[in-house]
Amino acid sequence: MTTATDFALKAYSLGWKAALPLLKFNHRLRDGWEQRILSGGLPAPAHLWIQAASGGEAYLAWEVLKNLQSPLDETLRVLVTTNTLQGYQTLVRAADEINAGKKGLAVQPWYFPFDAPDLMDRMAAQVRPRTALILETEIWPGFLRALKRSGTKILLANGRMTTKSLAGYLTWPTLFRELAPDAVMAVSETDARRFGTLFGRERIWVMPNIKFDRMGDFTPLPRKDNPLKDILPQNADFAVFGSVRKEEETPVRKLVAGLMRKRPKTILGLFPRHMHHLDLWRKCVNETGVSWTLRSKLTGPAEPGTVVLWDAFGELVPAYGLAKAAFVGGSLAPMGGQNFLEPLTCGVTPVTGPHWKNFAWVGREIIDSGLAVEAGDWRDALDGLAAILSSPEPRKTVAARARAYIKDRRGGAKAVCKRLADFINND
Repeated sequence: MTTATDFALKAYSLGWKAALPLLKFNHRLRDGWEQRILSGGLPAPAHLWIQAASGGEAYLAWEVLKNLQSPLDETLRVLVTTNTLQGYQTLVRAADEINAGKKGLAVQPWYFPFDAPDLMDRMAAQVRPRTALILETEIWPGFLRALKRSGTKILLANGRMTTKSLAGYLTWPTLFRELAPDAVMAVSETDARRFGTLFGRERIWVMPNIKFDRMGDFTPLPRKDNPLKDILPQNADFAVFGSVRKEEETPVRKLVAGLMRKRPKTILGLFPRHMHHLDLWRKCVNETGVSWTLRSKLTGPAEPGTVVLWDAFGELVPAYGLAKAAFVGGSLAPMGGQNFLEPLTCGVTPVTGPHWKNFAWVGREIIDSGLAVEAGDWRDALDGLAAILSSPEPRKTVAARARAYIKDRRGGAKAVCKRLADFINND
């Protein structure tokens, strides 16, 4: 390491020492606290360490694990870590499935330690991974330094990087160039150029996004098997507002009020992206003047003309499976958008706002082909939703078109597994 890098890491370490006592009071970090600070024991050694930041990346890790075969003459031990409770719960389910399958893998889920260099040094010394897989954009200096010091090969895959993130990393260009992964597999040429600017173009490749693999096998769930069937009447005009963000509260409020005026018999399911902002959305719905209830209060079918504020986790996809129309949030404010492949694979034509750059990897063709509707503002979104509710395309037709679109874009998980096998075998 150069003198400048050593200085940067010392300053970084001091920052963590100051921050750790305060982080204990953050309610989102209470889950897994002992694992985050390595005070409650350590994980078992592993050949492969996979880091998946939160719930979305955890599903990508699950997809990789489903495609991964041990390249060794022994069981491949895999440690999978995450930063969030939702991610941890997903990884526990993934580990249960993979371990029960007896396919030559032994998977252990764990919370990702805080990136204080001394904690990461302890973790890497215990795990001793031959290879580490970082999913999307988890560029933690303490983590990378500890892996490099332990001689671990590092692969960053399904890589995405915004211009804002790149600008932040470039405040310490020497540091991140020295800590660069051995290989980066980006999901687009644009992302590849950004990673190349940070790490050097010689180690960058482009790959299909693993999210296409995960979505490719989805089919609409029959109503009789849908866990929400008893609270949503048969043939109801049910619209879902999925993963709405607090930054778009004003246009979403106008969109809710407008849709309920245009189609007063609609049942509207409002799903906040972050449950800790539930009070904000209570206030938002109150201001529309329409009738509403909490999902947790429903004991029977929702009444037509009601907004259901969804305060339950894990029900967005089943809700898409019963919806006639869907608005996908994070897109009426410059937040980058949320995943509109989910409603599509459930057989619903999604409406998104203009801000969906985080999902540019899906391809502009999805809009041009009519599989999704792009709205310039909340008024356009209102017109799009009303039109879809008036004449929804058959669910099986939408889902079939979505599968055809996704089919030729799959293969990301297998490409990652091939590179991991090369790294592990060449240890």
